[in-house]
Amino acid sequence: MVDESVIVVREFDRNKDLFGVEDVERRCEVGPSGKLSLFTDLLGDPICRVRHSPAFLMLVAEMGETKEIVGMIRGCIKTVTCGKKLSRNAKYNNCNEPTKPLPVYTKVAYILGLRVSPTHRRMGIGLKLVQRMEEWFRESGAEYSYMATENDNHASIKLFTNKCGYAKFRTPSILVNPVFAHRLSVSHRVTIIRVAPYDAELLYRHRFSTTEFFPRDIDSVLYNKLSLGTFVAVPRGSYTEESWHGSEKFLSHPPESWAVLSVWNCKDVFRLEVRGASRIKRTLAKTTRVVDRAFPFLRLPSIPEVFRPFGLHFLYGLGGEGPRAVKMVKALCSHAHNLAKDGGCGVVATEVSSREPLKLGIPHWKMLSCDEDLWCIKRLGEDYSDGAVGDWTKSPPGLSIFVDPREC
Repeated sequence: MVDESVIVVREFDRNKDLFGVEDVERRCEVGPSGKLSLFTDLLGDPICRVRHSPAFLMLVAEMGETKEIVGMIRGCIKTVTCGKKLSRNAKYNNCNEPTKPLPVYTKVAYILGLRVSPTHRRMGIGLKLVQRMEEWFRESGAEYSYMATENDNHASIKLFTNKCGYAKFRTPSILVNPVFAHRLSVSHRVTIIRVAPYDAELLYRHRFSTTEFFPRDIDSVLYNKLSLGTFVAVPRGSYTEESWHGSEKFLSHPPESWAVLSVWNCKDVFRLEVRGASRIKRTLAKTTRVVDRAFPFLRLPSIPEVFRPFGLHFLYGLGGEGPRAVKMVKALCSHAHNLAKDGGCGVVATEVSSREPLKLGIPHWKMLSCDEDLWCIKRLGEDYSDGAVGDWTKSPPGLSIFVDPREC
């Protein structure tokens, strides 16, 4: 541990901290151990990954008389679903059918982007940054705090679980699929309809509002300029762009099977770069791209140029119903791939519960994906949400989880 008097944790000041923060980011390569390392370039805006949230803060740690930036942390606060309850008025409606459960909301904080310079680790800097961020969380009324890390990032897990009082909570899967030089075909048995943000909001609130981590301000997400659209897949012949008359009518008479997802443009927020690849691997990857571009009709899978900065599209709000919902999801993912290709992205990614039934319809490459992303959670204080479900940290996982694209 270093003398805390030489470490100052304060709010990020773009005018004087930008260079120091970028330097620490460049030296902190992140990625699963034993694999190629993944470098994140925030495109000159270190706070961009949280500034789309309702409340956010970025802190930096400076050290010594030179005030060298040696660490940083980002955090945001929002209101999300943590459970569900039945209406207090009645358990059944006029048709003697069970009433739809209502969402239970809580104010939750999210920690991301914790970085400590490699030359200043094991000095207590990360702990001090987390503790200072939690002070802001409590002052802002957050009831829970959570963070995400790779399940083999032992240093991060040890910091949060052993020193900060967090508990392992959920293990969603990060699924990543490369964007090929050729377009993917969408099943001729499926029609894909782009719906307006207000229709998407109604659809999400009606069907997914009781899903864990569903943001109460979903409208802010859907209307954000980074949200490229929401798409619904239905069996061909059931609906068309012309016969779509809004989510309300759709939900009152849905087809036998359908699926929905939205696309978020991470490319305009940050770029990724895979580092540590040998010359042989780079050459093999380039060969696959050359062949794919030369013979696109063969639809050969190719490895995109991930050894230089590349962008990604993130798929969120994935859901659906019916016996063919998995096939609908697969069609939506093909459509999203083509959008990403047109947008010049290298990969398409999504994150879903490890128990998500629709996971089978999401194409991905195992070498690029993470089977178990670890979410850890901590209770900051009493849960004052209406109809509280008790201690959320002890609740069992559901089948699905809602991953907010603003926190990607």
